Amino acid sequence: MTAPLFKGVITALITPLRDGKVDEAAFTQLLERQIAAGIHGVVPMGTTGESASLTADEHKQVVELCVRVAAGRIRVIAGAGSSATDKAIELARFAKTVGADGALIVTPYYNRPSQAGLAQHFEAIAEAVQLPVLLYNVPGRTGVDMANETVARLAAHPNIVGIKDATGDLGRVSWMRANIGGQFDLISGDDPSYLGYHAQGGVGVISVTSNVAPEAMVAMHEAAAAGDYATARDWQDRLIGLHKALFLDNSPAPTKYALSRLQLCSEEIRLPLSLTSDAVKPAIDRAMADAGLG
Repeated sequence: MTAPLFKGVITALITPLRDGKVDEAAFTQLLERQIAAGIHGVVPMGTTGESASLTADEHKQVVELCVRVAAGRIRVIAGAGSSATDKAIELARFAKTVGADGALIVTPYYNRPSQAGLAQHFEAIAEAVQLPVLLYNVPGRTGVDMANETVARLAAHPNIVGIKDATGDLGRVSWMRANIGGQFDLISGDDPSYLGYHAQGGVGVISVTSNVAPEAMVAMHEAAAAGDYATARDWQDRLIGLHKALFLDNSPAPTKYALSRLQLCSEEIRLPLSLTSDAVKPAIDRAMADAGLG
């Protein structure tokens, strides 16, 4: 079996904003911090990057900036999802043009296609753009759940190389290992359950927590990858509060609040998302302290 194309800790990057615009200086600082921490890859313009509320021009600005700053040092998997297939193709094509290593494509949201529609959507994108595609299943946000059998169908396409599974259902990774032949990168999209996902054969995590605690997330992954689950559990124990705290308010607002406490960016966020409530900030502060931050 060939090695995974995408693996390890892959940060779902926030998009720092200032005065209503993308803060390129802060983005560059955040990305350099990620690289210095040993992160294996990044996703610009995913859910955590506020892709749903930034303009198309801002989306492209962030992806291009990320590729340029990363300069081949880590993998860049550009968010390229849309509820319209032609728009997803456009975003994936742009990602390829500027040099991204892959595209993360979420299931179409709001319009709730059938399983046949989902399969045809992803197949159309994979046929149109010669770029490795990661499927992204997050039914809690999109209103549609991609069935295991649909994933298996799509895994047969040479340009579809893996999945970001943000369901938190650990039974799925075992089913996919048992039913999908050849190399297919199984990547968690749920920080709290990642250690269990890895134990059942997952190869990486697209992480929100690693925005704030990249070194700790890398340490946990590396311990698990070496088979040292005792050490990995110790790291998980330190991080579990932070995993949860970063979703105590509309995400990614708590992550931006945590990064603002580390003086890495402002808290500014794009409507309809709102700033982190004062009521939950003490819990985030405690979780950061437990993780050795701030």
